[in-house]
Amino acid sequence: MWDLFLCLLPSLLLVLVTILRRWNWIRRLADRCMWIMACRLLKLQCFPVSESTEECQAEVKLICKPTALASHLKKHCYNLTQPPLARWPHADPHLQIITDLMWPTNEGAEPQGGVRFTRDNLLLKDGGIVALDWAVSLTDQQGQAKRDHHPGGKFLGLHTSNPAIVVIIPNALGRVTPHLLRLCYRTLQQGFYPVVFHRRGHGGCPLTTPHYQEFGNTSDFVQAIAYLRSHHPSSTLLAVSEGSGSGLLLSYLGECGSSSYLTAAACISPVFHGQLWFEYELPWLYHWIALIYRKFQINRYATALSSVMDVAKILHCNSLRDMEELIFCAPKQSDQRMTDSMDNVGKNSSRLSVKPDWLSYWERNEPLRDADEVAVPVLCLCSRDDPLLPPLSTIPEALFHNSPYFLLALTEQGGHCGFKHKDGHVGTSSWSHSAVLEYFRVVADFFRVEEKKGFRDVIEHCGSQCLKHSTSAVLSRKRTTLLRKERPILGSRKRQISTPSDAFTCEEEQEDFTWKRSYTR
Repeated sequence: MWDLFLCLLPSLLLVLVTILRRWNWIRRLADRCMWIMACRLLKLQCFPVSESTEECQAEVKLICKPTALASHLKKHCYNLTQPPLARWPHADPHLQIITDLMWPTNEGAEPQGGVRFTRDNLLLKDGGIVALDWAVSLTDQQGQAKRDHHPGGKFLGLHTSNPAIVVIIPNALGRVTPHLLRLCYRTLQQGFYPVVFHRRGHGGCPLTTPHYQEFGNTSDFVQAIAYLRSHHPSSTLLAVSEGSGSGLLLSYLGECGSSSYLTAAACISPVFHGQLWFEYELPWLYHWIALIYRKFQINRYATALSSVMDVAKILHCNSLRDMEELIFCAPKQSDQRMTDSMDNVGKNSSRLSVKPDWLSYWERNEPLRDADEVAVPVLCLCSRDDPLLPPLSTIPEALFHNSPYFLLALTEQGGHCGFKHKDGHVGTSSWSHSAVLEYFRVVADFFRVEEKKGFRDVIEHCGSQCLKHSTSAVLSRKRTTLLRKERPILGSRKRQISTPSDAFTCEEEQEDFTWKRSYTR
């Protein structure tokens, strides 16, 4: 009898598991236990995630300097008052990384993620090539119909029918992720005109020069923005970065200052300190996958790169930090860069004195090295449960308290670039996408109102008889601000303390600060 029972035991267990899984709560509990065990085996940190959205008592903390723009965002940006709420498994940061950043996608401009792309290859001054992938249409008819009737992008055209252009910067590895594709889809659906910027050698873009771009080198991006400005002079330019791609965007805003052509910018899960991020010990699984992907990129052009760097040694690296140092700080690479730079004397002189040193490399590539020169509103979205970034204590909160151009939205959950939010109609959506696009519209509306106020003040001061003269004076004044801009002094103000009772940590009283459209129009 016992022999018969032992023979039937596997079948009985299978039937029992099948019956139990019909109860949803038992199935969720079993799946949750299995996922926790898998995380422990993979040595991944387990973050507490609520089983229902009702149990979540999260909030969005907006850390910023109290200005007129901050008050306007508090009143009109709905998504910055509603945190991303999703239950397990959608809210788990590791599952978000797998589905949003690691899931396989195709390189190039072929249709993917519900979006059709067309590619422009730009020839740079040094013979290099960067790519601009334009999201031109949606593959599904329902999404295309919503796009045709959405006023978002045309509203940002500011007195024109041309939709606003949103420049999307991928992560530092240059990989086209599902998260980026969904951002393109959402941006295009709301009437904007998204374009993805690919660095040389990234995203299927050919590497025609024997070197990659440094982490914070903006020379290629400056030429790409100038190309967009010259070919679309009537369109508003916006920019958003994904993850470590913020190193390029923040560097560009700091180096160009008031001369940047952007109206507003946003960074999703940004890297504020590049050196710290490379030296930070990432979870071994994500570090290993990123390392393998980077080695595939190098190995693709191993023959051409072998003349300027030790490719064999690079391919045997065991860390992203060592690989970055060997690619950009090795003496062989420095000698080649010094030789190439002799043909461009007088241009970008700050990068001519290249030293094979890790510290000097980050002196010219840290994202916030010129933060006090930024003259464009920048919204940064960060999460407390981000496993790919250093601890929250490394966030430069003093910058957000003292600079009128930087705003930080801090959430309890969201992972790295995930920010899943439960939507009663379509399941889950990305809260960060909705927040960024709404932020762009609110900022454009704020600037338009400020321009009307300034123009009205000129009319009241000079009278209607000098209207024509006043108009030319306003335009001339806007152009001259490119040459002179008051630099906000960081660290000179008393640091603000955030209170849990208010999701926005801005003080109610407003300091004297006048917003000026100091960038080129």
